[in-house]
Amino acid sequence: MLFNSFEFIFAFLPITIALYYLCAKFEKLTLAKTVLIVASLAFYAYWDYRYLALLFFSILFNYLFGKILSYKPNKITLSIGVAVNLGLLGYYKYADFFLENLNQVTGTSYSLLNIVLPLAISFFTFQQIGFLVDSYRGLTKEYDFLNYMLFVVFFPQLIAGPIVHHKEVIPQFQDKNNFKVHHKHLVLGLLIFSMGLFKKVVVADSLALWATPAFDQAESLTFFEAWGAALAYTFQLYFDFSGYSEMAIGLGFLFNINLPINFMSPYKANNIIDFWRTWHITLSTFLKDYLYIPLGGNRKGKARKYVNLFTTMVLGGLWHGAGWTFIIWGALHGLYNMINHFYRDTKKKLLARAGNKRSNLEMAATREDKAPGLLEKLSFLPARLLTFFAVLFAWVFFRAETFDDAARVLKGMAGMNGFAVGKQTYLPSGNMELLVLFGVFLWVSFAPNTIEIAKKLKPNAKWAIFISIVLITALMFINRENEFLYFQF
Repeated sequence: MLFNSFEFIFAFLPITIALYYLCAKFEKLTLAKTVLIVASLAFYAYWDYRYLALLFFSILFNYLFGKILSYKPNKITLSIGVAVNLGLLGYYKYADFFLENLNQVTGTSYSLLNIVLPLAISFFTFQQIGFLVDSYRGLTKEYDFLNYMLFVVFFPQLIAGPIVHHKEVIPQFQDKNNFKVHHKHLVLGLLIFSMGLFKKVVVADSLALWATPAFDQAESLTFFEAWGAALAYTFQLYFDFSGYSEMAIGLGFLFNINLPINFMSPYKANNIIDFWRTWHITLSTFLKDYLYIPLGGNRKGKARKYVNLFTTMVLGGLWHGAGWTFIIWGALHGLYNMINHFYRDTKKKLLARAGNKRSNLEMAATREDKAPGLLEKLSFLPARLLTFFAVLFAWVFFRAETFDDAARVLKGMAGMNGFAVGKQTYLPSGNMELLVLFGVFLWVSFAPNTIEIAKKLKPNAKWAIFISIVLITALMFINRENEFLYFQF
């Protein structure tokens, strides 16, 4: 079942909300949680009921191991728990990738297993690994099984995140105040959900009509076709995943659950470090807390710090998918981060040396007490553009099925197939579509994001009209019902 489907919006969601608050009204809080759990399992089973057993096993195993670790921390027990989680993830997600590459390297002919990837396994596995590690560290509280299960399966975040931390949501499930109807949360949830739905069905799915044929069908691409395809996918992925994440946050508010923000205008970032602080924030946080820091972080010297950065990003790329293009994408971002950190470290050294040579009086004497001019205000643009195009270049590998497909697109972007202008095979409206893409670039680079808009929400007629227009417009496009891109990860 998709968030962007009529059956979800007009059947599943209102029935679940009604039953949840009906139970809560009569103070049947355990029953209300049970309603959410059953609804979430039904939501998951709608895709493929056969993997419910795997989900149940994962939840039960991690809850029991978490209990053991919280009472008796032991590295061996923790290693077994993490190994089982990674083993399941590795089998379902990477077994065929391993066999395929083994056959190519050794000349063997092992048959592929053709395993169907269970929906959301990457997300609920990472979520529960974090729980095990925190149990070992003594950071988990006395959570009962019902609250833990709801923490894992809560349907707004189950399929594609955000990757929630137990301390962020389980206390909310335990708070009796969250079982009351809060009209402000309902309106806020409806606003954020509607804007996320608009992003997905109106913007992302429309851009997919330009990006998909060029990446999947084109034998060669001209300069403008290749750039059009790369830009279209760059914005498609942004609006698709940020749209999903916002819909998840909006749905959470409908049940008085405040889910973590996953996107904060990442294409406004002026460097790669800031990009990863604002793109898929919950994944970035997980990789930092449970991979980068345990590897040593920046505590073992600068050389080791750069190795840890690169390793973390490569493994982050592999988490996204079993393919060399994802590994290349992760390696590129690892390289970007190394360069960015090296630049920052060098800049700090130079500034420190310069500061030692100049007294505070000298610095004060040269300081001009005046408002920054236009050029100063726009001084960030070169850095923002450089960051954006570095991200765009890496997205080509992220989207391509093979290295050859990525090379074909990059070859077109380099102008090696000509510079045809006007109506083209993969840009039917020619320059008009390029102008639209430029407009989208201005939108994501300078316009306020959904969270910033939601903070201004007031209970008046203007906001009611605004929400109605956004929601109705989105519903008019909902007939396409395309899956979210991150469902494949």
